[in-house]
Amino acid sequence: MSNLILENFIGGRRVGEAGGEAAVVTNPATGETVGTVRLDDTRAAEAAVAAAREAFPAWAATPVGERCQFFFRYKEILEKNFEELAQMIVREHGKTSPEARGDVRRGIDCIEFACAAPALMMGSSLPQIAVSSSFCRTDDEGGVGIDSSADRVPLGVCVGITPFNFPVMVPMWMWPMAIACGNTFVLKPSEKDPGSTIREVELAHEAGLPAGVLNLVQGGPKVVDHLITHDDVRAVSFVGSTKVAKHIYSTATAAGKRAQCMAGAKNCMIVMPDANREAAIDGMLGSCFGNTGQRCLAGSVLIAVGDAADWLVPALVEKAKEIKVRAGDDPQVDMGPLIDEASKQRVLGFIEAGVEDGADLALDGRAHEMPAQGCFVGPTIFDNVTSAMRICTEEIFGPVLSVMREPTLDAAIAAVNRSQYGNMAVIFTSSGYNARRFKMHTDVGMVGINVGVPAPMAVFPFAGWKDSFFGSLHANGEDSVRFYTEYKITVTRWM
Repeated sequence: MSNLILENFIGGRRVGEAGGEAAVVTNPATGETVGTVRLDDTRAAEAAVAAAREAFPAWAATPVGERCQFFFRYKEILEKNFEELAQMIVREHGKTSPEARGDVRRGIDCIEFACAAPALMMGSSLPQIAVSSSFCRTDDEGGVGIDSSADRVPLGVCVGITPFNFPVMVPMWMWPMAIACGNTFVLKPSEKDPGSTIREVELAHEAGLPAGVLNLVQGGPKVVDHLITHDDVRAVSFVGSTKVAKHIYSTATAAGKRAQCMAGAKNCMIVMPDANREAAIDGMLGSCFGNTGQRCLAGSVLIAVGDAADWLVPALVEKAKEIKVRAGDDPQVDMGPLIDEASKQRVLGFIEAGVEDGADLALDGRAHEMPAQGCFVGPTIFDNVTSAMRICTEEIFGPVLSVMREPTLDAAIAAVNRSQYGNMAVIFTSSGYNARRFKMHTDVGMVGINVGVPAPMAVFPFAGWKDSFFGSLHANGEDSVRFYTEYKITVTRWM
Protein backbone atom coordinates (compact mmCIF):
# COMPACT_ATOMS: atom_id res chain seq x y z
CA MET A 1 0.00 0.00 0.00
CA SER A 2 2.90 2.40 0.65
CA ASN A 3 3.56 2.65 -3.10
CA LEU A 4 0.20 4.36 -3.42
CA ILE A 5 1.42 7.38 -1.50
CA LEU A 6 4.99 7.65 -2.76
CA GLU A 7 4.25 8.77 -6.29
CA ASN A 8 2.58 11.43 -8.39
CA PHE A 9 0.13 10.63 -11.16
CA ILE A 10 0.96 12.63 -14.28
CA GLY A 11 -0.04 12.14 -17.88
CA GLY A 12 -2.03 9.00 -17.14
CA ARG A 13 0.62 7.11 -15.20
CA ARG A 14 2.43 6.94 -11.89
CA VAL A 15 5.59 9.02 -11.77
CA GLY A 16 8.21 8.57 -9.05
CA GLU A 17 9.23 11.56 -6.99
CA ALA A 18 12.64 13.16 -6.98
CA GLY A 19 14.71 13.73 -3.84
CA GLY A 20 14.28 16.56 -1.38
CA GLU A 21 12.45 17.24 1.84
CA ALA A 22 9.97 14.50 2.74
CA ALA A 23 7.04 14.06 5.11
CA VAL A 24 6.26 10.76 6.81
CA VAL A 25 2.68 9.52 6.58
CA THR A 26 1.66 7.58 9.68
CA ASN A 27 -1.37 5.75 10.98
CA PRO A 28 -2.49 8.15 13.76
CA ALA A 29 -3.99 5.34 15.81
CA THR A 30 -0.82 3.25 16.00
CA GLY A 31 2.10 5.41 14.91
CA GLU A 32 2.83 2.92 12.12
CA THR A 33 4.66 4.44 9.15
CA VAL A 34 2.55 4.14 6.02
CA GLY A 35 4.97 5.85 3.66
CA THR A 36 6.57 9.17 2.72
CA VAL A 37 5.79 12.00 0.34
CA ARG A 38 8.13 14.60 -1.12
CA LEU A 39 7.29 18.19 -0.27
CA ASP A 40 9.32 20.34 -2.65
CA ASP A 41 9.32 18.62 -6.06
CA THR A 42 8.37 21.60 -8.23
CA ARG A 43 9.61 19.71 -11.30
CA ALA A 44 6.73 17.28 -10.81
CA ALA A 45 4.34 20.22 -10.47
CA GLU A 46 5.68 21.67 -13.71
CA ALA A 47 5.24 18.33 -15.46
CA ALA A 48 1.67 18.01 -14.18
CA VAL A 49 0.71 21.45 -15.49
CA ALA A 50 2.37 20.69 -18.83
CA ALA A 51 0.41 17.42 -19.14
CA ALA A 52 -2.84 19.23 -18.33
CA ARG A 53 -2.07 22.01 -20.81
CA GLU A 54 -1.33 19.51 -23.58
CA ALA A 55 -4.53 17.54 -22.90
CA PHE A 56 -6.82 20.57 -22.75
CA PRO A 57 -7.58 21.28 -26.46
CA ALA A 58 -8.75 17.74 -27.24
CA TRP A 59 -10.68 17.37 -23.98
CA ALA A 60 -12.41 20.75 -24.36
CA ALA A 61 -13.41 19.77 -27.92
CA THR A 62 -14.96 16.51 -26.69
CA PRO A 63 -18.77 16.86 -26.57
CA VAL A 64 -19.99 17.37 -23.03
CA GLY A 65 -22.30 14.36 -23.26
CA GLU A 66 -19.34 12.19 -24.18
CA ARG A 67 -17.30 13.62 -21.32
CA CYS A 68 -20.09 12.65 -18.95
CA GLN A 69 -20.04 9.05 -20.12
CA PHE A 70 -16.77 8.78 -18.24
CA PHE A 71 -18.54 9.69 -15.00
CA PHE A 72 -21.14 6.96 -15.43
CA ARG A 73 -18.34 4.41 -15.79
CA TYR A 74 -16.38 5.97 -12.93
CA LYS A 75 -19.29 5.76 -10.51
CA GLU A 76 -19.58 2.04 -11.19
CA ILE A 77 -15.87 1.53 -10.55
CA LEU A 78 -16.03 3.56 -7.33
CA GLU A 79 -18.89 1.42 -6.07
CA LYS A 80 -16.83 -1.72 -6.75
CA ASN A 81 -13.84 -0.27 -4.90
CA PHE A 82 -15.87 1.45 -2.18
CA GLU A 83 -14.60 -0.53 0.79
CA GLU A 84 -10.98 -0.40 -0.37
CA LEU A 85 -11.09 3.40 -0.44
CA ALA A 86 -12.83 3.55 2.94
CA GLN A 87 -10.27 1.35 4.65
CA MET A 88 -7.40 3.35 3.16
CA ILE A 89 -8.94 6.41 4.81
CA VAL A 90 -9.22 4.58 8.14
CA ARG A 91 -5.55 3.62 8.02
CA GLU A 92 -4.12 6.99 7.00
CA HIS A 93 -6.58 9.42 8.56
CA GLY A 94 -7.88 7.51 11.58
CA LYS A 95 -11.59 7.91 10.83
CA THR A 96 -13.95 5.24 12.04
CA SER A 97 -15.10 2.88 9.30
CA PRO A 98 -18.61 4.43 9.14
CA GLU A 99 -17.11 7.91 8.87
CA ALA A 100 -14.73 6.77 6.14
CA ARG A 101 -17.59 5.20 4.20
CA GLY A 102 -19.46 8.49 4.51
CA ASP A 103 -16.45 10.30 3.03
CA VAL A 104 -16.52 8.03 -0.02
CA ARG A 105 -20.31 8.14 -0.37
CA ARG A 106 -20.45 11.92 -0.36
CA GLY A 107 -17.70 11.96 -2.97
CA ILE A 108 -19.77 9.70 -5.19
CA ASP A 109 -22.65 12.18 -4.78
CA CYS A 110 -20.41 14.73 -6.50
CA ILE A 111 -19.76 12.31 -9.37
CA GLU A 112 -23.50 11.88 -9.85
CA PHE A 113 -23.92 15.66 -9.90
CA ALA A 114 -21.19 16.00 -12.55
CA CYS A 115 -23.25 13.74 -14.80
CA ALA A 116 -25.69 16.66 -15.10
CA ALA A 117 -23.10 18.90 -16.77
CA PRO A 118 -24.90 18.97 -20.18
CA ALA A 119 -27.92 20.64 -18.60
CA LEU A 120 -25.91 22.84 -16.23
CA MET A 121 -23.60 24.16 -18.96
CA MET A 122 -26.39 25.28 -21.26
CA GLY A 123 -26.11 28.87 -22.35
CA SER A 124 -28.84 31.29 -23.43
CA SER A 125 -29.88 33.20 -26.51
CA LEU A 126 -32.10 36.10 -27.45
CA PRO A 127 -33.04 36.41 -31.14
CA GLN A 128 -33.93 39.80 -32.58
CA ILE A 129 -32.28 41.61 -29.70
CA ALA A 130 -31.86 44.65 -31.95
CA VAL A 131 -32.38 45.87 -35.53
CA SER A 132 -29.77 47.54 -37.69
CA SER A 133 -30.73 49.67 -40.66
CA SER A 134 -27.18 50.24 -41.89
CA PHE A 135 -27.62 47.96 -44.92
CA CYS A 136 -29.96 48.30 -47.86
CA ARG A 137 -31.46 44.82 -47.65
CA THR A 138 -33.92 44.59 -44.78
CA ASP A 139 -36.24 42.10 -43.18
CA ASP A 140 -39.97 42.58 -42.69
CA GLU A 141 -39.42 44.98 -39.77
CA GLY A 142 -37.42 47.43 -41.89
CA GLY A 143 -33.92 46.52 -40.68
CA VAL A 144 -31.40 43.71 -40.42
CA GLY A 145 -32.10 41.55 -37.37
CA ILE A 146 -29.40 41.04 -34.74
CA ASP A 147 -29.31 37.94 -32.54
CA SER A 148 -27.22 37.39 -29.42
CA SER A 149 -26.20 34.30 -27.45
CA ALA A 150 -24.16 33.42 -24.39
CA ASP A 151 -22.20 30.15 -24.29
CA ARG A 152 -20.37 28.63 -21.33
CA VAL A 153 -16.86 27.52 -22.26
CA PRO A 154 -14.08 25.93 -20.16
CA LEU A 155 -11.22 27.95 -18.72
CA GLY A 156 -8.21 25.68 -19.28
CA VAL A 157 -5.90 24.21 -16.61
CA CYS A 158 -7.35 24.30 -13.09
CA VAL A 159 -5.71 23.46 -9.75
CA GLY A 160 -7.17 21.97 -6.57
CA ILE A 161 -5.49 21.96 -3.15
CA THR A 162 -7.27 19.75 -0.64
CA PRO A 163 -7.10 19.08 3.14
CA PHE A 164 -6.56 15.93 5.17
CA ASN A 165 -9.97 15.66 6.79
CA PHE A 166 -11.95 14.36 3.78
CA PRO A 167 -9.32 12.93 1.41
CA VAL A 168 -11.82 11.40 -1.05
CA MET A 169 -14.82 13.73 -0.87
CA VAL A 170 -13.20 17.18 -0.99
CA PRO A 171 -11.14 16.49 -4.15
CA MET A 172 -14.44 15.44 -5.73
CA TRP A 173 -15.87 18.85 -4.87
CA MET A 174 -13.40 20.15 -7.44
CA TRP A 175 -12.05 18.04 -10.27
CA PRO A 176 -15.22 16.18 -11.43
CA MET A 177 -17.19 19.31 -12.30
CA ALA A 178 -14.06 21.03 -13.58
CA ILE A 179 -13.34 18.30 -16.13
CA ALA A 180 -17.04 17.74 -16.89
CA CYS A 181 -17.05 21.38 -18.02
CA GLY A 182 -14.10 20.69 -20.34
CA ASN A 183 -11.15 21.82 -18.22
CA THR A 184 -8.09 19.80 -17.29
CA PHE A 185 -6.92 19.53 -13.70
CA VAL A 186 -3.92 19.28 -11.37
CA LEU A 187 -4.74 18.02 -7.86
CA LYS A 188 -2.44 18.57 -4.85
CA PRO A 189 -3.74 16.46 -1.93
CA SER A 190 -2.78 16.78 1.72
CA GLU A 191 0.62 15.36 2.51
CA LYS A 192 -0.85 13.83 5.69
CA ASP A 193 -3.07 11.17 4.06
CA PRO A 194 -2.71 11.16 0.26
CA GLY A 195 -3.06 7.42 -0.39
CA SER A 196 -6.82 7.30 -0.91
CA THR A 197 -6.67 10.42 -3.09
CA ILE A 198 -4.12 8.96 -5.50
CA ARG A 199 -6.19 5.77 -5.62
CA GLU A 200 -9.21 7.94 -6.50
CA VAL A 201 -7.24 9.39 -9.43
CA GLU A 202 -5.97 5.99 -10.51
CA LEU A 203 -9.51 4.59 -10.60
CA ALA A 204 -10.56 7.54 -12.78
CA HIS A 205 -8.07 6.39 -15.39
CA GLU A 206 -9.30 2.83 -15.09
CA ALA A 207 -12.68 4.27 -16.07
CA GLY A 208 -11.16 5.60 -19.29
CA LEU A 209 -10.20 9.18 -18.53
CA PRO A 210 -7.70 10.33 -21.17
CA ALA A 211 -4.11 10.89 -20.08
CA GLY A 212 -3.36 14.40 -18.84
CA VAL A 213 -6.95 15.43 -18.12
CA LEU A 214 -6.52 14.73 -14.39
CA ASN A 215 -3.09 14.80 -12.76
CA LEU A 216 -1.95 14.53 -9.14
CA VAL A 217 1.22 15.94 -7.62
CA GLN A 218 2.45 15.59 -4.04
CA GLY A 219 3.99 18.47 -2.16
CA GLY A 220 4.01 21.15 0.48
CA PRO A 221 3.92 24.97 0.44
CA LYS A 222 6.65 25.30 -2.20
CA VAL A 223 4.70 23.14 -4.65
CA VAL A 224 1.44 24.96 -3.83
CA ASP A 225 2.96 28.39 -4.52
CA HIS A 226 4.40 27.09 -7.79
CA LEU A 227 1.01 25.83 -8.94
CA ILE A 228 -1.11 28.84 -7.95
CA THR A 229 1.16 31.32 -9.71
CA HIS A 230 1.88 29.27 -12.83
CA ASP A 231 1.23 31.14 -16.07
CA ASP A 232 -0.76 28.25 -17.53
CA VAL A 233 -3.15 27.87 -14.55
CA ARG A 234 -6.50 29.66 -14.87
CA ALA A 235 -8.35 28.77 -11.64
CA VAL A 236 -7.51 27.62 -8.11
CA SER A 237 -9.75 25.81 -5.59
CA PHE A 238 -8.71 25.36 -1.97
CA VAL A 239 -10.05 23.94 1.29
CA GLY A 240 -8.14 24.43 4.54
CA SER A 241 -7.40 26.85 7.35
CA THR A 242 -8.26 30.54 7.16
CA LYS A 243 -4.60 31.56 7.41
CA VAL A 244 -3.62 29.48 4.39
CA ALA A 245 -6.82 30.36 2.53
CA LYS A 246 -6.01 34.07 2.79
CA HIS A 247 -2.52 33.44 1.45
CA ILE A 248 -3.69 31.30 -1.46
CA TYR A 249 -6.53 33.65 -2.39
CA SER A 250 -4.39 36.79 -2.33
CA THR A 251 -1.48 35.12 -4.13
CA ALA A 252 -3.58 33.42 -6.80
CA THR A 253 -5.75 36.44 -7.56
CA ALA A 254 -2.71 38.74 -7.66
CA ALA A 255 -1.34 36.36 -10.30
CA GLY A 256 -4.54 36.78 -12.32
CA LYS A 257 -6.23 33.51 -11.36
CA ARG A 258 -9.84 32.87 -10.51
CA ALA A 259 -9.93 31.53 -6.93
CA GLN A 260 -12.34 29.97 -4.44
CA CYS A 261 -11.00 29.26 -0.95
CA MET A 262 -13.06 27.45 1.67
CA ALA A 263 -11.55 28.29 5.04
CA GLY A 264 -11.87 27.81 8.81
CA ALA A 265 -14.89 27.94 11.07
CA LYS A 266 -16.17 28.35 14.60
CA ASN A 267 -19.67 26.93 14.38
CA CYS A 268 -22.39 27.66 16.94
CA MET A 269 -25.32 25.50 17.97
CA ILE A 270 -28.29 27.09 19.75
CA VAL A 271 -30.56 24.99 21.94
CA MET A 272 -33.88 26.48 23.02
CA PRO A 273 -35.79 25.38 26.14
CA ASP A 274 -38.55 23.95 23.93
CA ALA A 275 -36.17 21.74 21.90
CA ASN A 276 -36.77 18.03 21.52
CA ARG A 277 -34.27 16.91 24.14
CA GLU A 278 -33.26 13.61 22.60
CA ALA A 279 -32.77 15.15 19.15
CA ALA A 280 -30.76 18.05 20.59
CA ILE A 281 -28.44 15.81 22.61
CA ASP A 282 -27.81 13.43 19.70
CA GLY A 283 -27.31 16.37 17.33
CA MET A 284 -24.78 18.06 19.63
CA LEU A 285 -22.77 14.89 20.19
CA GLY A 286 -22.63 14.01 16.50
CA SER A 287 -21.79 17.53 15.41
CA CYS A 288 -19.00 18.14 17.90
CA PHE A 289 -17.41 14.72 18.28
CA GLY A 290 -18.08 13.14 14.88
CA ASN A 291 -14.88 12.82 12.83
CA THR A 292 -13.11 13.73 16.10
CA GLY A 293 -14.18 17.33 15.52
CA GLN A 294 -11.99 17.56 12.42
CA ARG A 295 -14.43 19.07 9.95
CA CYS A 296 -15.35 22.61 9.00
CA LEU A 297 -19.02 21.92 9.83
CA ALA A 298 -18.27 20.60 13.33
CA GLY A 299 -20.26 22.21 16.12
CA SER A 300 -17.82 23.89 18.49
CA VAL A 301 -19.83 26.34 20.62
CA LEU A 302 -23.16 25.37 22.19
CA ILE A 303 -25.35 28.30 23.23
CA ALA A 304 -27.98 27.18 25.74
CA VAL A 305 -30.86 29.63 25.95
CA GLY A 306 -32.78 30.20 29.18
CA ASP A 307 -32.89 27.13 31.38
CA ALA A 308 -31.94 24.71 28.59
CA ALA A 309 -28.46 24.26 30.07
CA ASP A 310 -29.94 22.77 33.24
CA TRP A 311 -30.95 19.57 31.46
CA LEU A 312 -28.65 19.77 28.45
CA VAL A 313 -25.17 19.96 29.99
CA PRO A 314 -25.54 17.03 32.44
CA ALA A 315 -27.02 14.86 29.69
CA LEU A 316 -24.23 15.73 27.25
CA VAL A 317 -21.56 14.95 29.83
CA GLU A 318 -23.05 11.56 30.66
CA LYS A 319 -23.50 10.64 26.99
CA ALA A 320 -19.99 11.82 26.06
CA LYS A 321 -18.49 9.68 28.83
CA GLU A 322 -19.87 6.64 26.98
CA ILE A 323 -18.10 7.47 23.70
CA LYS A 324 -15.60 4.73 22.91
CA VAL A 325 -12.32 6.28 21.76
CA ARG A 326 -10.27 3.71 19.84
CA ALA A 327 -8.59 2.97 16.52
CA GLY A 328 -10.91 3.58 13.59
CA ASP A 329 -11.01 -0.08 12.52
CA ASP A 330 -12.11 -1.30 15.97
CA PRO A 331 -15.68 -2.63 15.57
CA GLN A 332 -16.67 -1.00 18.89
CA VAL A 333 -15.24 2.45 18.14
CA ASP A 334 -17.26 5.68 18.33
CA MET A 335 -14.44 8.22 17.89
CA GLY A 336 -10.98 7.80 16.40
CA PRO A 337 -7.68 9.67 16.83
CA LEU A 338 -6.69 13.11 15.64
CA ILE A 339 -4.71 13.20 12.40
CA ASP A 340 -1.22 13.59 13.93
CA GLU A 341 0.76 14.39 17.05
CA ALA A 342 0.86 18.13 16.25
CA SER A 343 -2.94 18.22 16.16
CA LYS A 344 -3.12 16.34 19.45
CA GLN A 345 -0.79 18.82 21.12
CA ARG A 346 -2.73 21.77 19.70
CA VAL A 347 -6.02 20.43 21.11
CA LEU A 348 -4.41 19.72 24.49
CA GLY A 349 -3.16 23.31 24.46
CA PHE A 350 -6.70 24.59 23.96
CA ILE A 351 -7.92 22.49 26.89
CA GLU A 352 -5.23 24.06 29.07
CA ALA A 353 -6.21 27.51 27.81
CA GLY A 354 -9.86 26.90 28.71
CA VAL A 355 -8.91 25.94 32.24
CA GLU A 356 -6.59 28.94 32.60
CA ASP A 357 -9.28 31.32 31.31
CA GLY A 358 -11.71 30.14 33.99
CA ALA A 359 -14.16 27.95 32.09
CA ASP A 360 -15.65 25.02 34.01
CA LEU A 361 -14.17 21.74 32.75
CA ALA A 362 -17.28 19.57 32.88
CA LEU A 363 -15.63 16.65 31.07
CA ASP A 364 -11.87 16.29 30.71
CA GLY A 365 -10.97 14.43 27.51
CA ARG A 366 -7.42 13.94 28.74
CA ALA A 367 -8.68 11.49 31.34
CA HIS A 368 -10.96 9.55 28.97
CA GLU A 369 -10.44 5.81 28.56
CA MET A 370 -8.45 5.46 25.33
CA PRO A 371 -5.28 3.85 23.94
CA ALA A 372 -2.05 5.14 25.45
CA GLN A 373 -0.36 5.02 22.04
CA GLY A 374 -1.56 7.18 19.18
CA CYS A 375 -2.96 10.68 18.67
CA PHE A 376 -5.99 10.35 20.92
CA VAL A 377 -7.86 13.00 22.90
CA GLY A 378 -11.21 12.16 24.44
CA PRO A 379 -14.43 14.22 24.20
CA THR A 380 -14.08 17.41 26.23
CA ILE A 381 -16.84 19.74 27.45
CA PHE A 382 -16.42 23.19 28.99
CA ASP A 383 -19.33 24.99 30.67
CA ASN A 384 -19.85 28.69 31.48
CA VAL A 385 -17.65 29.81 28.61
CA THR A 386 -17.55 33.51 27.74
CA SER A 387 -16.88 35.26 24.47
CA ALA A 388 -13.53 36.53 25.78
CA MET A 389 -12.06 33.02 25.98
CA ARG A 390 -9.87 31.50 23.27
CA ILE A 391 -11.90 28.28 23.26
CA CYS A 392 -14.92 30.39 22.25
CA THR A 393 -13.33 32.37 19.44
CA GLU A 394 -10.55 30.27 17.86
CA GLU A 395 -10.94 27.20 15.68
CA ILE A 396 -9.83 24.13 17.64
CA PHE A 397 -10.48 21.39 15.04
CA GLY A 398 -10.80 18.74 17.68
CA PRO A 399 -13.31 17.14 20.10
CA VAL A 400 -13.82 20.14 22.39
CA LEU A 401 -17.27 21.61 23.05
CA SER A 402 -17.69 25.02 24.70
CA VAL A 403 -21.04 25.79 26.36
CA MET A 404 -22.23 29.38 26.65
CA ARG A 405 -25.42 30.52 28.34
CA GLU A 406 -27.67 33.31 27.04
CA PRO A 407 -31.04 34.50 28.37
CA THR A 408 -32.82 34.95 25.01
CA LEU A 409 -32.74 33.84 21.40
CA ASP A 410 -31.76 37.33 20.26
CA ALA A 411 -28.79 37.31 22.63
CA ALA A 412 -27.78 33.91 21.29
CA ILE A 413 -28.01 35.13 17.69
CA ALA A 414 -25.88 38.16 18.60
CA ALA A 415 -23.26 35.79 20.03
CA VAL A 416 -23.25 33.80 16.78
CA ASN A 417 -22.82 36.95 14.72
CA ARG A 418 -19.88 38.23 16.76
CA SER A 419 -17.69 35.51 15.29
CA GLN A 420 -15.26 36.35 12.50
CA TYR A 421 -16.38 33.12 10.85
CA GLY A 422 -19.63 32.38 9.04
CA ASN A 423 -19.65 28.78 7.95
CA MET A 424 -22.68 27.31 9.70
CA ALA A 425 -24.97 27.61 12.70
CA VAL A 426 -27.82 25.40 13.90
CA ILE A 427 -30.80 25.69 16.20
CA PHE A 428 -32.81 23.07 18.04
CA THR A 429 -36.35 24.24 18.76
CA SER A 430 -40.00 23.23 18.44
CA SER A 431 -41.01 26.77 17.49
CA GLY A 432 -41.38 27.75 13.86
CA TYR A 433 -41.11 31.40 14.90
CA ASN A 434 -37.77 30.79 16.63
CA ALA A 435 -36.48 28.78 13.68
CA ARG A 436 -37.45 31.45 11.17
CA ARG A 437 -35.99 34.27 13.25
CA PHE A 438 -32.75 32.33 13.59
CA LYS A 439 -32.59 31.61 9.87
CA MET A 440 -33.24 35.24 8.92
CA HIS A 441 -30.82 36.91 11.34
CA THR A 442 -27.74 34.67 11.64
CA ASP A 443 -24.76 35.76 9.55
CA VAL A 444 -23.74 32.35 8.27
CA GLY A 445 -23.92 30.66 4.90
CA MET A 446 -25.29 27.28 6.04
CA VAL A 447 -28.15 26.95 8.52
CA GLY A 448 -29.42 23.88 10.34
CA ILE A 449 -32.84 23.60 11.97
CA ASN A 450 -32.99 20.57 14.28
CA VAL A 451 -29.99 19.24 12.31
CA GLY A 452 -26.54 19.04 13.91
CA VAL A 453 -24.48 19.10 10.71
CA PRO A 454 -26.26 20.97 7.88
CA ALA A 455 -23.92 19.67 5.18
CA PRO A 456 -25.38 20.53 1.76
CA MET A 457 -25.63 17.80 -0.83
CA ALA A 458 -23.64 18.24 -4.04
CA VAL A 459 -26.53 19.97 -5.84
CA PHE A 460 -26.22 22.94 -3.43
CA PRO A 461 -23.15 25.14 -2.94
CA PHE A 462 -20.99 24.82 0.15
CA ALA A 463 -21.75 28.38 1.13
CA GLY A 464 -19.47 29.71 3.86
CA TRP A 465 -19.44 33.44 4.67
CA LYS A 466 -17.06 35.95 6.25
CA ASP A 467 -13.63 34.50 7.10
CA SER A 468 -14.88 31.02 6.25
CA PHE A 469 -14.72 31.74 2.51
CA PHE A 470 -12.73 33.87 0.08
CA GLY A 471 -14.08 34.32 -3.41
CA SER A 472 -17.44 34.87 -5.08
CA LEU A 473 -18.38 31.39 -6.34
CA HIS A 474 -18.53 28.43 -3.95
CA ALA A 475 -17.81 24.74 -4.44
CA ASN A 476 -20.59 22.42 -5.63
CA GLY A 477 -24.03 23.29 -6.97
CA GLU A 478 -24.51 25.66 -9.87
CA ASP A 479 -21.72 27.82 -8.43
CA SER A 480 -19.22 25.14 -9.43
CA VAL A 481 -20.28 25.34 -13.09
CA ARG A 482 -20.00 29.12 -13.04
CA PHE A 483 -16.57 28.89 -11.41
CA TYR A 484 -15.15 26.43 -13.94
CA THR A 485 -16.54 28.14 -17.05
CA GLU A 486 -16.66 31.61 -18.54
CA TYR A 487 -19.12 33.23 -20.89
CA LYS A 488 -18.47 33.73 -24.57
CA ILE A 489 -20.99 36.21 -25.99
CA THR A 490 -21.81 36.14 -29.71
CA VAL A 491 -23.66 38.90 -31.55
CA THR A 492 -24.89 37.80 -35.02
CA ARG A 493 -26.21 39.69 -38.00
CA TRP A 494 -26.97 38.08 -41.40
CA MET A 495 -27.60 40.12 -44.51
